[in-house]
Amino acid sequence: MKGGGAAGVATVGAAGVEVVQAETQTAILPLVPYLDTLRWVFIALALAGIAVAIWARLDDWKRGRR
Repeated sequence: MKGGGAAGVATVGAAGVEVVQAETQTAILPLVPYLDTLRWVFIALALAGIAVAIWARLDDWKRGRR
């Protein structure tokens, strides 16, 4: 009987995942034309964050803090 409870929880969990995926897909559909642009925006943000981190390390190094 222990396995039956686990199987029931797994079934309910899988159904919940399906519902969430369906809701997520409907939320993302209006953004499909912009996905390529959004990808480049996120890449640019990541590179800007890396640049700020490098600048901060170099600034600390110049000031003798590290």
